[in-house]
Amino acid sequence: MRQRTETPQAVYIHIPFCTNKCHYCDFNSYVLKGQPVMDYLDALEREMERTVSQVTPGVIETIFVGGGTPTVLLPDQMESFLKRVRTYFPNLAADYEFTMEANPGTTDPEKLQAMKEGGVNRISFGVQSFNNALLERIGRIHNTDDVYRSLENARKAGFTNMSIDLMFGLPEQTLEVMGATLDEALALGLPHYSIYSLKVEENTLFHTLYQRGELPLPEEDDEVEMFLLIMKRLRDAGYTQYEISNFAKPGYGDRHNAMYWRNRSYYGIGAGAHGYVHGARHVNIKGVQPYIDATRGGLPLLERSDVTPVEAMEDFMMVGLRSREGVRRTDFADQFGRSWDDPFGGVLARLTKQGLLEPTEEGYRLTDRGVLLGNEVFGEFLGAAESKTY
Repeated sequence: MRQRTETPQAVYIHIPFCTNKCHYCDFNSYVLKGQPVMDYLDALEREMERTVSQVTPGVIETIFVGGGTPTVLLPDQMESFLKRVRTYFPNLAADYEFTMEANPGTTDPEKLQAMKEGGVNRISFGVQSFNNALLERIGRIHNTDDVYRSLENARKAGFTNMSIDLMFGLPEQTLEVMGATLDEALALGLPHYSIYSLKVEENTLFHTLYQRGELPLPEEDDEVEMFLLIMKRLRDAGYTQYEISNFAKPGYGDRHNAMYWRNRSYYGIGAGAHGYVHGARHVNIKGVQPYIDATRGGLPLLERSDVTPVEAMEDFMMVGLRSREGVRRTDFADQFGRSWDDPFGGVLARLTKQGLLEPTEEGYRLTDRGVLLGNEVFGEFLGAAESKTY
């Protein structure tokens, strides 16, 4: 399998600090106040140094800094952090993509300048909604004025490749409220939008409220109507839905996340980060201080496991079908040295007959109906190849 030998061309780095914890968030993140930020950046450097000494990086095509909210770093901390990243991953492709997640209100001109000078060339803002009452309801601390000011600051700093995240299916959100948010979002004319449905995850305030029957979520049919509205409005505005939750103008698709959807290898650095290197997946220790302490003695691994050929083939189909272009026979053959007919021929035929997949010249992709039932489609591939021997 190619994953056994492929040197990653993508890097994910986790900054776990936030100004506050949103009501729906189950990410590995911690409120910034009192955290040992510089100690954490030192620990990141130790992990980067050990990582590249074990698997020497080649040309890096994409870097993604997520969180948490990476832009809570102060300008001098941001400068220090980005200098370290470029030290250990110096060989960037000529057209590299370097994305940093940001929260509106945390990107002042000085910080944006540090980001720009440090190599960041794409910003993804977590906006979620243009309805201030709804933002407060879900625990966001910014308002719409912060969004407009942050985008303007970023433009003045020279950033042109920007994206915003929006959410639907939120408590007390209606189709009308969603439509108004789309009006304001599309008026910005950004090159990229990510729009996700709310998932009520364990260990969140929303999960506690849901268990008590105190979370007024939209009905399932209303949530579907929101998604249909989102797809239509973005399509009519000239955006391509290139992945279930992502819409872009030509040439502005998220190239880093495309590495995941194509089941490619990637470095994962930071507390709680996931990585996929030389056919093995790993998860790092999650707590900030435990992570810092672990980097003093070696790689801060919580778990590491070799991916079996069967698991890798299932992953290929499940993540690949998230992309609207779908999966290609030649890519499968390149990764696994075999056809997908034996492990998945029956599943592909059944899902096609059900109207959830459709054949393309090069493979298969989700139908419009399949997009609405994506998780059911992906689940069909789990276990489908287990009875075979590879």
